[in-house]
Amino acid sequence: MSKLYLVPTPIGNLEDITLRALKILKSVDLILAEDTRTSGFLLKHYEINKPLISHHKFNEHKSTEAVINRLKAGESIALISDAGTPGISDPGFFLVKNCVEQDIEVECLPGATAFVPALVNSGLPSDRFCFEGFLPQKKGRQSKLNELVEETRTMIFYESPHRLVKTLEQFAQVFGEARRASVSRELTKLHEENKQGTLLELIQHFNAKTVKGEIVIILEGKIIEKKKKEYVKKDRL
Repeated sequence: MSKLYLVPTPIGNLEDITLRALKILKSVDLILAEDTRTSGFLLKHYEINKPLISHHKFNEHKSTEAVINRLKAGESIALISDAGTPGISDPGFFLVKNCVEQDIEVECLPGATAFVPALVNSGLPSDRFCFEGFLPQKKGRQSKLNELVEETRTMIFYESPHRLVKTLEQFAQVFGEARRASVSRELTKLHEENKQGTLLELIQHFNAKTVKGEIVIILEGKIIEKKKKEYVKKDRL
């Protein structure tokens, strides 16, 4: 049956793939991968031998038409990214959008994504949050941060290791050094680290070490202090 499956893959530990994900990957006609070399290692580990082609941010507009045609011809296709859930700061949105517009069935499996464990173990409120993903590297970066100054929800960002300290310093300038945050790196891997503290404390901590691995930053939202109610005592006559 023609269907596009979005299949989450482990963000580090290979055991974090679901039995259902393995079943789907073994049953589809074709697998689309962000990087065939990275995904090839995962598929080989689980003895999955299916045709594998590249589908990434640099070719997704060009390859989507061909994928849509194959789906219309009755093939079942799975989309995977290097790690985590496709469409979350990874390729996937454009293809899904086109499938929906053309009444092609899409099914997304539940599974690994980096920001959920980072948020839950941050110690910051998780009842309301906003996902910002990767900030613009240059143009529009400061404007985006300025837009978030009044944000009261917990904020979630992705960042690369070589830009971590610079980003934390920018956060301190915009949100204040005392704003609380949490940095998670190497999630599910041997050297996983979750560090909580003020932005100033986090800057000092990561300035003193070499940072490796993918980064998730959880930033506390602006705290609105409740105005104290003033009670005026009326003089009794």
